[in-house]
Amino acid sequence: MELLYDRRDRLADDAAVAATIGVFDGVHLGHQEVFRQVRAAADRLGVRSAVVTFDGHPAHVVRPENAPKLLTTLDQKLELIEAQGIDCVYLISFDEDRAATPPDVFVQEVFVEALHARAIVVGEDFHFGAGRSGDVDAMAQMGEELGFEVHPLELIRHDDDAREPVSSTKIRRALAGGNVAYAASMLGRPYEVRGVVEAGDQRGRQIGFPTANIPVPKVMAWPADAVYAGWCTRANGERHPCAINIGRRPTFYEHAEQSLLEAHLIDFEGDLYGEEVAVSFVDFLRSERKFNGLEQLSEQLKVDIDDARAVLRRMSS
Repeated sequence: MELLYDRRDRLADDAAVAATIGVFDGVHLGHQEVFRQVRAAADRLGVRSAVVTFDGHPAHVVRPENAPKLLTTLDQKLELIEAQGIDCVYLISFDEDRAATPPDVFVQEVFVEALHARAIVVGEDFHFGAGRSGDVDAMAQMGEELGFEVHPLELIRHDDDAREPVSSTKIRRALAGGNVAYAASMLGRPYEVRGVVEAGDQRGRQIGFPTANIPVPKVMAWPADAVYAGWCTRANGERHPCAINIGRRPTFYEHAEQSLLEAHLIDFEGDLYGEEVAVSFVDFLRSERKFNGLEQLSEQLKVDIDDARAVLRRMSS
């Protein structure tokens, strides 16, 4: 997949694309349907497929006090887009200057001059340009004048009973409630966070349950404090079942300032310090709670591991 940078790169004069534009945080089922439509348009027109997206969430620039947590890092997002069979990504570093770009100027610079777009596929609620002042109708009118098609798509729902379309916001709500299975059903895969394993306070190792302690950037969305069944994937591709704890460990600390992510890799022996791993959340096991001593905690951890093993075995069968 080719990566082009805003205001620096442009396609060759004889190249053209069918494109879409959006934040695409999470690359969920709704986004994936948009990408399918982009590929179909590209095939019909005999051009390349392209995604225009941003290196962060525009809300972090225009309304930082209310900016949402991210479901994917930029690297994750690009990997997921590439997995959808997209030919090229046009990456915009969203800043105050880009935020102030009028809709017509934005379309001219990005879709006409840089990408030579022949077709643009967007969701029916799409807005763009300074103050989100451009919409689908405005883009369609520009398309008539500038020579590209515009195809608005109805937002997809997770199932026939869903009152709201699939959205990154809806997925964040599911994660905040600990419903990682529902989040996975909207993403089309388990929710995943990545980080480099660092040394902790060795509490788990002292009681026979060593954990990989994984710091996660504050801008990322976290599932609710709880215990989950999931998978830990190493850089070499090895995947291990695990019981994951997110929380403040009230058995050890009365007033911890922030939650930690700890993953116990089931039946694993080895050293993961300094290694980047990906932790994916499959299902909720129980809420975090305080135990009356290490013995009670150890007994519960045995139950958690058995429960995690059973859940993952059932999901894999």
